[in-house]
Amino acid sequence: MANDNSPKCKKCRQDKIKLFLKGKKCIAKCTLDRKAYSPGQHGQKPSKPSEYALHLREKQKLRRIYGLLERQFKNYFLKARKEKGVTGENLIKLLERRLDNSVYRCGFAVTRSQARQFVGYGHVFVNDKKIDIPSCQIKAGDVIKMKASSKLMEKIKENISLSKERGVPAWIEVDEANLAGIVKMLPTRQDFILPIDEQMIIEFYSR
Repeated sequence: MANDNSPKCKKCRQDKIKLFLKGKKCIAKCTLDRKAYSPGQHGQKPSKPSEYALHLREKQKLRRIYGLLERQFKNYFLKARKEKGVTGENLIKLLERRLDNSVYRCGFAVTRSQARQFVGYGHVFVNDKKIDIPSCQIKAGDVIKMKASSKLMEKIKENISLSKERGVPAWIEVDEANLAGIVKMLPTRQDFILPIDEQMIIEFYSR
């Protein structure tokens, strides 16, 4: 399973938006609050970005939010384009339906990266079946449950407490007592609240 291990705080500074990639550290102290400019020696020099740069930046923001590599992200775009409906909305719906994102949305993990680890290490069950593929697409009616081990339960309960402010989207119902999440319906574009212009991503790949 490939991962992007480049510095997370630099990604937020480059995209000029809090992507919340480091969980508790982002909540308590964000580098972007102190350095609201791009990283590098030319980061503080004002410059007008080109149209291509604006489209690229939008694509990079969404890709980094879900922690995907470029090839993975483009495959999602190609799949979204083949489905009926608006391509941009289809893209976000597919990303939201990833199992690692669903674990994060339930509040069981403080970041999508941590949620991906939980899935990869076999700590997540879907309909009582262990699933260790983070990209697995969840469906309406699925029950996502965390492995019942004392050490893990303590960590997840801490994560739920830290995630209270973030809230749980309407398409998921969380049973904290049993560390389970019920997928009541499929996610919609309205469930994604970060400021992303998906039309610019479509234009980036259509150029």
